[in-house]
Amino acid sequence: MSELFSGRSPETLDLLLRRRSSSAKAMGEPGPSTEQTRQILQAGIRVPDHGKLAPWRFIVFEGEGRAEFGEVLASALTASKSNISEALLRFERGRFLRVPLVIAIISSPQLDKAIPEWEQRLSAGAVCQNMLIAAIALGFGAQWITEWCAYDAGVGKALGLSTDERVTGFLYVGTGREPLSERPRPDLDTLVRYWRAPGGA
Repeated sequence: MSELFSGRSPETLDLLLRRRSSSAKAMGEPGPSTEQTRQILQAGIRVPDHGKLAPWRFIVFEGEGRAEFGEVLASALTASKSNISEALLRFERGRFLRVPLVIAIISSPQLDKAIPEWEQRLSAGAVCQNMLIAAIALGFGAQWITEWCAYDAGVGKALGLSTDERVTGFLYVGTGREPLSERPRPDLDTLVRYWRAPGGA
């Protein structure tokens, strides 16, 4: 018999209300342990998933894999643009070396199913957010970004993306080296409307 799950967690609500992303350039060692990385991934798959399709997958970059993928990024940029400076190529080779751990979240919809593609893509976005929160809850700095490499065909080929797959984001995880300052947030009252039927009381 399953137990009633209340989900009550004031600490989680507090984290959500004060959450801030860290910049990849402001993170460093140490990164998550193998077990902590698995916890982040486990949190990622606990998302709403209409039809239980698991329309996403992950590629983990750590250790030497980060430098190896940096060569892929440099080659992809060279193939797509001319007159690339050496400084930019050096940056791309070291892009994933800025942090100890990078996880690519791949949206992998099952288009032969009845579940709308849009809902499957949204589920992949929810995966990114869950993983971001999990990394922060573990005490790490984290940032969910895409940048040019998420949309480049050469990078997609290197990642082994199928025709229908997309990079939903790269999650950068490391130890924050700088205090996080708050940034302006939208005025909630300008974004919320309570529905009333036209002509209703």
